[in-house]
Amino acid sequence: MFKRVTAAAYAPINNACLLILAGTALTGILVYAKAVLMPFVVAVFFYIVLNTLADWMKKHWKVPHLLGFLLGILLFLGLAALSIVFVSNSISSFVDGAKIYADKLNATAEWSLQTAEKLGVKLNSQFLTETLNRLPLLNMVRTMGGEVVSFISNTMLVCLFLIFLFMGRASADEKGELTTTIEKQISYYLLVKIFVSLLAAAVTWLVLRLVGTEMAIMFAVLTLVLNFIPNIGPFIATLLPMPVLFLQYGLDWHLILAAVLLISAHFVIGNILETKWLGKGMDLNPIIVIASLIFWALVWGIPGALLAVPLTSVIKMILERSEPTKPFADLLSGRLPFK
Repeated sequence: MFKRVTAAAYAPINNACLLILAGTALTGILVYAKAVLMPFVVAVFFYIVLNTLADWMKKHWKVPHLLGFLLGILLFLGLAALSIVFVSNSISSFVDGAKIYADKLNATAEWSLQTAEKLGVKLNSQFLTETLNRLPLLNMVRTMGGEVVSFISNTMLVCLFLIFLFMGRASADEKGELTTTIEKQISYYLLVKIFVSLLAAAVTWLVLRLVGTEMAIMFAVLTLVLNFIPNIGPFIATLLPMPVLFLQYGLDWHLILAAVLLISAHFVIGNILETKWLGKGMDLNPIIVIASLIFWALVWGIPGALLAVPLTSVIKMILERSEPTKPFADLLSGRLPFK
């Protein structure tokens, strides 16, 4: 009368449930141990880059590997210290001029009301003024700067992890094929992204200095950091200086020129230079890239979004090594695991 259902029939469902439970538990661990895991992951990626640079200096300039590695750490610490100083000074100068910016904002509101009346459009002046006065511009600037300073202030912990990673490094012969592949792909990706981000930051600083923006250095540092977030980062980096330019000059040629130059620069750097150098990049589907950005941003905040692509790429390369998990790797690459 009734078919007997064997335990094997429920195996796929059991495996899926176990996978969901394991993923949920792993996500909880990532969130709970964020304060330690995040600097450690940053240190691992820095170690890969510094190790690659040290090998390059040893091969071409005959610099001892240890000395090349230490020079890389010193350069990293120097850039972090300079970034903290520049961002702090930029925030201080903006806060000092807060009253001037508030007056300019009110003047812009009055001009907007007068222009609307001439065009026959009735606006509630009291509501508009109250809304503008409630805009948390200072808090937004402090938050942006605070995120950068907080991220960079973990450099001592990152350097500590770097030292332990270097002390426990394996020779080329002791490394497995998977480790070597991961190091090569991740180091190339990160080196290209670092160079491209530095180029974007330099162009941003030049453009903002050209139009006389007071916080040019801070926006250059933010561009350097945000450029590691694919697609979304350069767009946000382009928009960030616009409110400050509007407060300084209003809606005139300064803002328009800066917007045109920044949009053009990010388009050339992101869509031409970076695409040419990276090629297929990490071989991740664009939808997977966006999904990974959302997931890692929810887990680790802004630093998680910065590390999303290399982390997802490492996961994909690990999944590729095993036949049962290879379909998941194909899915991350945008190739359907079934015909």
